[in-house]
Amino acid sequence: MGNVLSLYQLLGSVAGVLILYGVFKFAQLQYNQWTSPICDLPGPKSPSWLWGNIREIWSDEHSALQEKWVEQYGLTIKYKGFLGMTQLYTMDPKAIGHILMNNQEYQKPDHLRYILNQVVGSGLLVVEGEKHKQQRRAMNPAFGAAQIRELTEIFIDKSIELRDAWTIEIAKHGGIGKVEALGWLSKTTLNIIGLAGFNYDFDNLGGAPKPNDFNEAFSLVLKAGTRSVLVFLRAVFPPLRLLPTVRRAKVRKAQATIAQVGNKLLQESKARGLDPEQAAKKRRDVLSLLVRANMSKDIPESQKMSDEDVLAQVPTFLIAGHETTSNATTWTLYALCRDQEIQKKLREELISVPTENPTMDELNALPYLDFVVRETMRLHTPQVSTFRIATRDDVLPLSKPFTDKQGRVQEGLSIRKGQALTIPILALNRAKWIWGEDAAEFRPERWASVPEAAMAIPGVWGNMMSFLGGPRACIGYRFALVEMKALLFTLIRSFEFELAVPVEEVTKHTTIMQRPVLKSDPKGGNQMPLLIRSVSQSWM
Repeated sequence: MGNVLSLYQLLGSVAGVLILYGVFKFAQLQYNQWTSPICDLPGPKSPSWLWGNIREIWSDEHSALQEKWVEQYGLTIKYKGFLGMTQLYTMDPKAIGHILMNNQEYQKPDHLRYILNQVVGSGLLVVEGEKHKQQRRAMNPAFGAAQIRELTEIFIDKSIELRDAWTIEIAKHGGIGKVEALGWLSKTTLNIIGLAGFNYDFDNLGGAPKPNDFNEAFSLVLKAGTRSVLVFLRAVFPPLRLLPTVRRAKVRKAQATIAQVGNKLLQESKARGLDPEQAAKKRRDVLSLLVRANMSKDIPESQKMSDEDVLAQVPTFLIAGHETTSNATTWTLYALCRDQEIQKKLREELISVPTENPTMDELNALPYLDFVVRETMRLHTPQVSTFRIATRDDVLPLSKPFTDKQGRVQEGLSIRKGQALTIPILALNRAKWIWGEDAAEFRPERWASVPEAAMAIPGVWGNMMSFLGGPRACIGYRFALVEMKALLFTLIRSFEFELAVPVEEVTKHTTIMQRPVLKSDPKGGNQMPLLIRSVSQSWM
């Protein structure tokens, strides 16, 4: 009996210490918040002590709320996050450039890395510090222009396969077919990354995906990125991650299946590298190229990636490599449906090309196609924002001084270690002070003369933030752009597009990416129903 009481007393003491420690840490956190230099920044009022402004942001259909805040309070503001934690939000290009270039001092916060890890694993998108630098160095050649040039044939072949599948749909319905564009494009871009990334053919455009464990596992992992309060709480409070849930068990099983298939692909790629006959064939897929480079005697051992690190890139390639492009291409078709003159002008340019199998250089030489892609990535960029946390005290340089709540003009902004920061992508892409009063309009012609203010945006591509910038800029941006151009080249030459629903029915739902949904069918998931008909023979 005495032993039992002693055990209860010990557990009670431990619980008491943990509670006191938790109260101390919370009080310390609150003190740091109250004395933070960014407290003097202007910003919106918090509607909730628990959620701050987060639920306002989540429920904002068109991601315009923060843009309104900037118009009201200035380029550099604060807002409240979970439990009243103050978040820094800046659209100042100089400050953003500083944050992106100093990626060791400004890293992805733990809760964001946890959420991403549930979807893409511990690959390039998630790792930080020296591990990220090592992986990036090893993988850069696999995403260079020369490699993408070799992969363009795969992009075109799979685009033609989608074209043929849609032609069959049209024939079934007497000349006008209705397609759910996002679903079809998602299948196509998955096929592309399967072949271009791993020499693995999903072969799913003929109907339902092939019934195998890998396809089922992949679909389940994709759903892990769905926004929910439970996922958010587990991300913010690490102890909650230890609690077992049915969903988490399924995701872990799915991730294990993907890892198993990925390991098989990895071993096959390594075997090809060791076999002179197979090596001579030089597989074009990204994984084989990465393996060959990693096995090269010219690379120091310290710079080579372990099999575990190479394997971690498989879900990253698969998910990041197809979701972003399918979403972006879907939004392009949506924009072209809303403006038939732009669609017609683009089609005229594409039909003037005397081949249905253009090279990367031929695709990149089409100016209006380039304008349309740029305008889509500006106005409908798949990722709305990203987040960082300061790992040390710092001072953010500002291109435009701000006046704090005390009336003082500040040339720079002091940042404390642990400060959370929001990097706006979409908001900066469509800021009126950069792009003009028509910034919210889809107008490809604006790219014939880029505004001078856009030159200061620290993005890796296109004077915009869609692929970020600095050492953590999207490594696959060339891959995505050429793939997107190949899809549009094939589809716009072949079909005329219209929305199958009233334009006001289409809205956006944002989790990790912004995807289309229908107001009248919110439970129907992400979708973009379009009407298509074959281009008249007079065009051909």
